[in-house]
Amino acid sequence: MSANSSSTAAALALIANDMGGMDAVIARRLQSDVPLVSQVSRYIIAAGGKRLRPALLLLMCGALGFQGQQRFNMAAVVEFIHTATLLHDDVVDESTLRRGRATANEAFGNPASVLVGDFLYSRAFQMMVEAGDMRIMQTLAEATNVIAEGEVLQLMNMHDASLTQDAYLLVIRSKTAKLFEASARLAALLAKSSPLVEKSCADYGQALGTAFQVIDDVLDYDGDVQIMGKNLGDDLREGKATLPLIIAMQRGSQQECYVIREAIETGGTTNMAQIIEIVQKTGALTATREAAAFEAQLALDALQNLPQNAHADALRQLASQLLGRRA
Repeated sequence: MSANSSSTAAALALIANDMGGMDAVIARRLQSDVPLVSQVSRYIIAAGGKRLRPALLLLMCGALGFQGQQRFNMAAVVEFIHTATLLHDDVVDESTLRRGRATANEAFGNPASVLVGDFLYSRAFQMMVEAGDMRIMQTLAEATNVIAEGEVLQLMNMHDASLTQDAYLLVIRSKTAKLFEASARLAALLAKSSPLVEKSCADYGQALGTAFQVIDDVLDYDGDVQIMGKNLGDDLREGKATLPLIIAMQRGSQQECYVIREAIETGGTTNMAQIIEIVQKTGALTATREAAAFEAQLALDALQNLPQNAHADALRQLASQLLGRRA
């Protein structure tokens, strides 16, 4: 995520040593007697990205004053779960490009990607059991289950041009925001925080994750492929009715609505330039950004119950500058 490159960089600099601690755990726990498992796992994890979910966990631990070693293990667990979802996502979506290079399924094939995704899930569950905390296990088990439900829900919604805004939000709150929520909640559990603080952390994570995904959907029609490392129009090609398209169909003329509906139903991108024009002309991108701003404000409100320190300030910056995101 690049909410704003400077604010994100500042937040990550604050936890640079913590991220190094997590990387050491990841390197150790990716070991497998089966060479292909390690090879595919390392390939996708080395692809980079800002690793916002484990970074969120580590920033929240800092805000709550928790410095125990377990934060590195839980950050690695979150990254393993997220990486497993990416492996499976790219197979389902038949994606060929992620973060500017070939997806694992493109490089190693679908069977290897699916099975190594399974390995990462099971390794994550081994590690969460080792933590010996029932609430941690409950949080991560529930999150993983909800994410899987969100994936299936999204699959059911493919090529459905009648998808409502509420149905769209249900998918992204399950598929994307749930792991943000769990990451923030884990920090509160590790810090033995009060129920109020735990709920505030979870609310922050869910709202931030929702805003993040809403903006990501804007970028499919208003982004720079060189910066983003993904193909513009990928969502439309996969038949996804995302919020910019839903709003554009609500506001556009009958003919404009027909063009978008046909593209969603067929997964066709031959009219991509016209669709981008319709999305922009109807103000759908602005309205989608406003929906993200609403979620970002919810995240900021949730931080009011946290201590005031540099880590909490970094969390505030991530939310308040999210709308500057361009990749």
